[in-house]
Amino acid sequence: MNLWASTARHAVFRLENLAFALATISAKPALAESRPLHRGFPVAPMRAFPLLAFGLFLAARLAGAPAAISSPPPDERFKADLLVIIAHPDDETLIAGYLARAVLDDHRRVAVVCTTRGNAGQNLVGFEQAASLAEIREAEARAALTAIGIRNVWFLRAPDTPAPEVHDVLRSLGAWNHGQILGELVRFIRLTRPTVVITMLPDVVAGENHEDHQAAGVIATEAFDLAGDPTKLPEQVATPEDRLFYGNLMEGLRPWQPQKLYFFTDASHLDFVKGQGPEYSTTVVSPSQHVSYARLAATEASFHRTQGDTGPPGEKALATGDLSFYEPPVPFVLGKSPVGGTPTGDVFEGTVARPFAFAAVRGFQPQSSPKPAIELGGPWAFYADFWPAHNLDRMPQLLAPELGVGGGQNFPVPLLLHNGTDQVRVVTVRVQLPPGWTEVKGSGVFAVAAHDSSPVQARLIAPRTTKSEWQQITWIAETEGQPAGSATLRVLVGGQ
Repeated sequence: MNLWASTARHAVFRLENLAFALATISAKPALAESRPLHRGFPVAPMRAFPLLAFGLFLAARLAGAPAAISSPPPDERFKADLLVIIAHPDDETLIAGYLARAVLDDHRRVAVVCTTRGNAGQNLVGFEQAASLAEIREAEARAALTAIGIRNVWFLRAPDTPAPEVHDVLRSLGAWNHGQILGELVRFIRLTRPTVVITMLPDVVAGENHEDHQAAGVIATEAFDLAGDPTKLPEQVATPEDRLFYGNLMEGLRPWQPQKLYFFTDASHLDFVKGQGPEYSTTVVSPSQHVSYARLAATEASFHRTQGDTGPPGEKALATGDLSFYEPPVPFVLGKSPVGGTPTGDVFEGTVARPFAFAAVRGFQPQSSPKPAIELGGPWAFYADFWPAHNLDRMPQLLAPELGVGGGQNFPVPLLLHNGTDQVRVVTVRVQLPPGWTEVKGSGVFAVAAHDSSPVQARLIAPRTTKSEWQQITWIAETEGQPAGSATLRVLVGGQ
C-alpha cells in the first residue's frame, strides 16, 4: 500500500509537468508551425494543445489528494473503557468476577497490560522454567482473559522478581528499569485511551504482598499522571513525518488523561477496604451467560494450570460445583478521581465520554517542618512521599504500617534516622518487643550528620504461634536523654 501510494503521487507529478509543458509550447504557435513534419508525420497546429493541457492538468488534480486533507482518528480497535494494569499472568484472577461483568454484561471495552510474564513462577504441568515458563504463562493468560471476552492483552517483559524475605517495592522498581517500564505504560494509556484505570494497591500489606504487585501500582499511578501531559515522552505524541511510508520515529499518539484510578489488593484481610470504593457481587447470575460471575471467575482461573494456587483450584471448583472461593465480592479502593464522584459509587460514576483535560498533580513537596528523628524506612518512607506527590490523599489514612511474617521467621525492617539541625546528632535507638520476640540487631547509638538521614537495618525473629495474630513493635529514638520520636509496625505473625 505504501509503495502504491508513492507511485501514484509520482504519476500525478508527471502528469502535472506534462500539462505545464504542453501549455508552454502552445504559447509559441509560430515556432511549432514552422516545423510541419516530424519524422515524416504531419504535426498538428499547437493552437489545439491548450485544451489538451488543461485536461491533463485537471486529471492530475483529480487523481491527487482530496480537496480537504483530514487526519485519521486514533485506532478504534484498541480503544478501552477500562485498562487493567497488573504484575503477573494470573493477577487478574483477583478481580475476574468483576471483569466478566464489565465485558459480558455492561459491554465495557477492557484491555490488560501485564508488566511481567511470570518467569519466576512454579510449574505444576512440566519442567519448563524461566524464559520457557514465561512463554507458557503468557499463553495461559491470553486464553484465560479470552474466556471472559478480553482480547487486547499486552506484556511488558519486566523480570518477575523472586520472593525475598520481605517484599520491598524498591527492589522491583530497580529490577524492572523503572523509567523504561513507565514509558511503555504511558504509551499503552495513550494507545488505549481508557476512561478508568484499575491496578494493584501501592502499599505494604499483610498477605501475599508481592513487591511486583506494588511496583505495578506505583508505575500505573505515575503513567496515569503523565499520559495527558504532551511534554512528557513527547516523541510518543509527535506527528510522524509520513504515516504512509516507512521508518517513522515519531509515534503519532494523542495525549490522554484517564478520569478515575482504582486499586485492588492481595491482602489477607480486607477490613481496611470497606467503604473505600465500590464492591461487586460475584454470586449474581450473568444475564448473558446464565451462570454466576463466581463461576466465570473460576473458569478464567482454570486456564492458569502451571500455578498451583490458581489453575487447580479453578478446575476443582468447576468440577465439584463448589464456588465458595470465588463468591466473596470484589472490592476496590478509589485512588483518585479528577471527575469527582463518591468513593463507593460505580467505577464509571461521573465519567464523561469526551477526552478529559489534563489533571496535574502537586508533585513532591518538601516538608516545612523537620522530620521526626526516626521513621520506618524502605517502602514505608517511599510511600510517605509518593502518595501526596500523586494526589493519593486517601492512602495515608487507609491503614497503619503493617507486615505479615511467618512464625519463627527471621526478617529485616528498615529504619531511617533524621537530623534537621546544624550539628551532628547522636541518636539512641531501642526497641519494644512483645513476649517471644528476639532482636538480632537494630538497637544502638548512631551519629547522624547535620541535615542528613542515616539508614538502620533492624532484624527480628518472630515467635512461633499456634494461630495468626496481630502484634505491635515500636522503635524509640532518644537524643541527649530526651524522647525524639518513635516508629511503630503492626505485624501479623503467621500471616505471610
